[in-house]
Amino acid sequence: MTMEKILWEQVQLVRQKSPLVHSITNYVVMNNTANALLAAGASPIMAHAKSEIREIVNISHSIVINIGTLDEYWAESMFIAAETAYSTGKPWILDPVGAGATSYRDQVLQQLLQYQPAVIRGNASEIIALAKANTTTTKGVDSTVQSNEAVHSAQFLAEQYHTTVCISGETDIILNGKQEVLIKNGHPMMTKVTGLGCSATALTGAFAGIQEDKVIATAGAMALIGISGELAARESKGPGSLQANLLDKLYNITEEEFFSHIKIEQK
Repeated sequence: MTMEKILWEQVQLVRQKSPLVHSITNYVVMNNTANALLAAGASPIMAHAKSEIREIVNISHSIVINIGTLDEYWAESMFIAAETAYSTGKPWILDPVGAGATSYRDQVLQQLLQYQPAVIRGNASEIIALAKANTTTTKGVDSTVQSNEAVHSAQFLAEQYHTTVCISGETDIILNGKQEVLIKNGHPMMTKVTGLGCSATALTGAFAGIQEDKVIATAGAMALIGISGELAARESKGPGSLQANLLDKLYNITEEEFFSHIKIEQK
């Protein structure tokens, strides 16, 4: 079976199985993230109260931790969720938003990494900062370097924490030390809508909740949102309509659309 067919099969499985994805995410994108998960066929749950984290992790298929709007309370909730996921074998996804921007953010990330996320998904600057490979700085949550410049850092993280790393960018690079997949879908207008990277991370959580191979899971999620973004941009007048049209395309993308637009390369 070709990789294209394998990834489309994953899209279908998410629709069929509707995995429950527990997201501790930033409040700028909660609505976007939940809607993206629903449109793709998954079931979102957003909860960060420390008293219920362990129970929710136990009933979820996967956990997504996004540190965008970090504070001390949410950090404790994230630690509980990551530790519970690690101890119970549930896959959890780390989105290191703004890594390298502040020492506090980096301290939280270093602690979270001890619980070995199944997937780390971030832009090139964030991946480099997370690996502490050099002194590259972030510009808020936007990347200041290209995805291919972060490959060395991603390889270090993959080896150090036994994880799959996705460097998002014009080309999404997904690797785990043994496999490397490049996804070249998406549209420049997508960068003008806040939270689409966060939505990609949430979708990665959905795919990872039903697929053991996290490279395949991550590639499926990135291909789905990238292709959907391309198709949505064609009928959008700007970022506002793109947001709505992207949700619609996540919901109604066809097999023909998926196969005719996917741009994938394996190394």
